[in-house]
Amino acid sequence: MKKLFTFLGVMLIMAGSALCAQEVYSSAPLQTSVSHEDTSLEDGEDWIPSISLDSRFSYNRVIPGSKAGFGGDGLYLNIDGKISKNFSYSLCQKFFSAQGEDDSTFDNTDWLTLSYDLGNFTFTAGKDVLLLGSYEYDAYDIDSYFDMNSLFYNSFSAYQWGVKALWSNKEESSSVAIQVTTSPFSYSPREDNIYSYNIGWYSALDWYESIWSVNFMEYEPGKYVKVLALGNMFHMGDFSLGLDCISRGVKFAADDEVTITLMPSYEFDKVRLFGKVGWEYRATDVPYDFWGEYYSNEECDTTLPAFLITGKDYLFYGLGVEYYPVDSVRLHAVWGSNNYTKRHTLNVGLTWRFDVVNAISRISNR
Repeated sequence: MKKLFTFLGVMLIMAGSALCAQEVYSSAPLQTSVSHEDTSLEDGEDWIPSISLDSRFSYNRVIPGSKAGFGGDGLYLNIDGKISKNFSYSLCQKFFSAQGEDDSTFDNTDWLTLSYDLGNFTFTAGKDVLLLGSYEYDAYDIDSYFDMNSLFYNSFSAYQWGVKALWSNKEESSSVAIQVTTSPFSYSPREDNIYSYNIGWYSALDWYESIWSVNFMEYEPGKYVKVLALGNMFHMGDFSLGLDCISRGVKFAADDEVTITLMPSYEFDKVRLFGKVGWEYRATDVPYDFWGEYYSNEECDTTLPAFLITGKDYLFYGLGVEYYPVDSVRLHAVWGSNNYTKRHTLNVGLTWRFDVVNAISRISNR
């Protein structure tokens, strides 16, 4: 615990000394499919949903070794819309083969929610993002680069079925959410009868944003992993600094496992420069398994290891650049590495967003 608080103290001092209050635009998404737009639509207003297809393609190279090649990183269908003044829906569906033995259609559904907006309160049901305080975790999959991420991010089962209630103040600068979902440790959600109970707080100021959460995740009936997750985002002009601190253990505030991630970024014109450095640590053997390891670290020939080694510091880091020639197209080049495998990943590619509704509108107006 002393190691955690020492590291956290140093990071907060660095962040506080570097940043001051300035009005900026933040593009960081909330971990919710609920829109904070005005829902008081008038009768007769257009109810056409937003529909897009998002995809990413890249060339990936692992050094040293012979692993390299072109490939697709995912194809996603996103639909957001309203069916009445108070009801809204959101869908994110991946189009690639299901993983594992369960071929359920919903395996490739990231989220599928129906929300009811009642003034300051919003109630959501369906498959949603499990509320966890972390900006690394909050990123849309297609905006995340696998070999730059923490092992916790890459191993955690983020999308779960459940219900959520969210309250926002009038200024929408602060929100509190209570969520109950199936547990990320559940392999058969309809049979295992284990759940995750999550409480989160969101804030949005000119210079600072937060996603904080307390989570109680059952790994067996009546046995919980207690998680304290503090996601912080500081802004100063075009510079942003993310700081995530996540502590996990069978006892609350016990740092059996720790993940701390620092994420600086700078945007100018159509270019974004970004980096990531993080530390993960498992202090003791634990009775639960976030990692789902299928092979040993010695057998692993990728940049990332298979799992954490108890008592050994895991350091991961990377740098990247993104360029937007147009709003719907992004080019990227990223590098990632760590102190476990000492291998490096170079990834170069492009991401594009196809606005289906806009395309149909253009065709119909010809």
